[in-house]
Amino acid sequence: MTHELERQLEVLEKKGIDRRHFFRILAASGLMASLSTNKAHAFSSNAKGKIVIIGGGAAGISMAARLKGWLNDPDITLIDPSDRQFYQPGFTLIASGVYKPDEVWKKQEDCMPSGIKWVKDSVTAVDPVWNQVTTAQNGKIPYDFLVLTPGLQCNWEKVEGITQKTLGQGNAHSIYDFEGAQKTWQAIQAFAQKGGKGIYTDTYTKHKCGGAPKKICLLTEHYARKQGTREKLDFHYYTASKELYDVPYFTPRLIEIYKERNVPYKVNVRVKGVDTQAKRVYMEKVVTKGEEKITTPFVEDYEFLHFVPPMSAPDFVREAGLGWTEGKLAADAWVMVDKETLVHKKYPNIISLGDVAGIPTSKTSAAIRKQVPIAAKNLIALMEGKEPTEKYNGYAACPIVTDYGHVLLCEFDYEKNPDVSFPFTLIDTSKEQWLAWLLKVYILKPLYFYGMLNGIA
Repeated sequence: MTHELERQLEVLEKKGIDRRHFFRILAASGLMASLSTNKAHAFSSNAKGKIVIIGGGAAGISMAARLKGWLNDPDITLIDPSDRQFYQPGFTLIASGVYKPDEVWKKQEDCMPSGIKWVKDSVTAVDPVWNQVTTAQNGKIPYDFLVLTPGLQCNWEKVEGITQKTLGQGNAHSIYDFEGAQKTWQAIQAFAQKGGKGIYTDTYTKHKCGGAPKKICLLTEHYARKQGTREKLDFHYYTASKELYDVPYFTPRLIEIYKERNVPYKVNVRVKGVDTQAKRVYMEKVVTKGEEKITTPFVEDYEFLHFVPPMSAPDFVREAGLGWTEGKLAADAWVMVDKETLVHKKYPNIISLGDVAGIPTSKTSAAIRKQVPIAAKNLIALMEGKEPTEKYNGYAACPIVTDYGHVLLCEFDYEKNPDVSFPFTLIDTSKEQWLAWLLKVYILKPLYFYGMLNGIA
């Protein structure tokens, strides 16, 4: 941790930022304490039971670390096939040239908590009646309690004409992929020089980091200004939502920014397919009038395209009947959990959190960071035969990068009310801030790898 912070401080000093001022920021935000703490023992428990965790991303590893610290005799198995642990919020910063690709990942084995059993395999099925998980190579694994944190799956095939492997062809890009983010940065640099029409879209499903497509749009626009070529570029943003952003405290300034940058946006628009040879994107505008949905297809030519694939829970979640069966979260099989306790509504020995959880908040690492201690304490309560009492208020944070140097730090709860963290309570977070840029670029990544994944932040 010390080495990583020292390196980040050297980067800051090269940019003219005094390290003493930076440490004052850290101290004010309470991050110094969390980064230097070895363990966070809120309590300890003698509860017994075989815990199986599906998924070794932010939620899964953080849960394993918390449970290991809070249980006196833990029996934890974590199932995940990955070789690398990615800091996925960094993909946007790779795609804008701020991070190098090798700065956003570590070996999975170096992130895995000691003292737990890691089964390096993929889950193919879950049987919540017989309490067992089926894996591709290691057969069936029984559990007493299940932590369901497999993340989500990107359904690339639902955008006709493009696949994950063909990202970049026809200058159609997506930062929701490690290789794709690298290709996006190369393409943005060429686009800024050549000029033309840039089309930026999101998707109609709930998706990881809902602000990411907005970030890459605004960063491309600012990059072109820095290169002195802005007048050669024509930007257009399309969202499948009914408004540009749905958190009222932050939305007015975001709308202003799009207007100031001359980036028009249209709402209720879905991407259906891409013709990468002709560089055309096929979209449809969906408007509901009464009980009727009116769909109007249209086509846009582009020079540069950034799109977001539809997303859902992994297939085995749907097949196991663990997803919602009604309501807005049912179509994509997000896990049917109580939004406060994160306990499954049908199977009380299952806890789910992170991107796969069917809860009405944004899918961000900041949300996971708040969910983990609540989920861990509630799981231990269940193991002790008690009622889970810890409650999650829906906190999520979406740092919308508005340019190279400023971030609109959107923090909110289930009710879409601002839920601003100290020291940002001392400034006007309804507007973009330089301090939030420091947080985004220099603090959150080491906090993720050395704090959150170790169960201490």
